Amino acid sequence: MFDLTRLKEIELVLFDVDGTLVNDEGEIGEQTKQLIMEIKKLGVLFSFASGRLHSALVPLAEELKIHLPLISLDGSSIKSISSQYYVYRSFLKESQVKKAIDLSEKYLVNIALCHAEAIYFTEQSLVIPKLMDKFGAVYQAVDSYDDYTNTTLEIVFAGDNRRTVEFVRDKLSFPFTLGTSVSFFRSQSHEGIYYLEVRRSGSSKGKAMHRLIKHLNVKEVKTAVLGDWYNDLSMFESKGIKVALQNAIPEIKKAADYIIPKTNNEEGVVEFLEALLKAKLS
Repeated sequence: MFDLTRLKEIELVLFDVDGTLVNDEGEIGEQTKQLIMEIKKLGVLFSFASGRLHSALVPLAEELKIHLPLISLDGSSIKSISSQYYVYRSFLKESQVKKAIDLSEKYLVNIALCHAEAIYFTEQSLVIPKLMDKFGAVYQAVDSYDDYTNTTLEIVFAGDNRRTVEFVRDKLSFPFTLGTSVSFFRSQSHEGIYYLEVRRSGSSKGKAMHRLIKHLNVKEVKTAVLGDWYNDLSMFESKGIKVALQNAIPEIKKAADYIIPKTNNEEGVVEFLEALLKAKLS
């Protein structure tokens, strides 16, 4: 299935986490762990490109003894595990964050401020931890957002009234949205919950991948990416090897070089890792 000649050239493997590397319980399979450890001994580098917060990726990286910077919040941050060093970070303007907070209070929509280390919310948005899909995130209740408006990577509005959330989206109009990316979507895991995510524009997993490989001095063609969801599509424009699992959306499968006939719950990544190990040992 895999072209071992191409695999032999791979120097960096970039995993999406949820729906790809981990199962639906958020666990990394034992066989996956063993193979990654073996392949690392042969000089291959590993990292993550995830929609999770940085702090939610660190335990998984430590489990796999990964020491490279990690791509989090869909490319808004590329941060070292062992220090406060950022390869890249994309903070929203403080004025934009304050405007969003004002809108949430005016229209009674839950809001949270996502930072690299935690998701902050106030008493007015106490349901935020129950509504959000940020796996493994640290949630921290605060009395006020005043001390958290200058290092915000992402703003999330969440609510069960689609019209209200859409109305807030429409209120986030020019010039507020200048330099930002606004995404409206329905929750994957919470029935009837809608989200509005606001980030600085210019952030995506694909752009973050290019920033990371430049930092690591790795050629794009010598990179392998594995993913399953819409936020992985920008990575699947890569000149490197692109691998999808069986549970991936059709758009990812269409862009992939290889489709593994197993899901994340069947440790689908093992098939790729076994082929990579075989190629490196050949």
